[in-house]
Amino acid sequence: MSNQDTTLEFLPRFDAAGLVTAVVTDRAGALLMVAHMNADAIAATQGSGEATFWSRSRGRLWKKGETSGNVMRVVEMRVDCDQDALWLIVDPAGPACHTGAPSCFYRRVTENGLVPVA
Repeated sequence: MSNQDTTLEFLPRFDAAGLVTAVVTDRAGALLMVAHMNADAIAATQGSGEATFWSRSRGRLWKKGETSGNVMRVVEMRVDCDQDALWLIVDPAGPACHTGAPSCFYRRVTENGLVPVA
């Protein structure tokens, strides 16, 4: 008997803090950011079509672009095989990173420290 989760029911498996990891890419597959979502963030995202996350530092829901205007329109939301991680495919209205970089992953780790990625 297989213990594969092949259900078609969306049942996110939240961690002890009530969160799942959300990986965010654009339509071309470029990694933009990684954030966390709780049940309210998922519901807000599904309801508005715009990426909403749980901000651990602010302790509240956070709609991407709420202050910068760089909202992320969700094209598709996928869940992994264990339903403990989400993949949001988005159309970003601007840079994903609060630093102004297109992606939050704009530095490569080397033996000598960090190197900017072009």
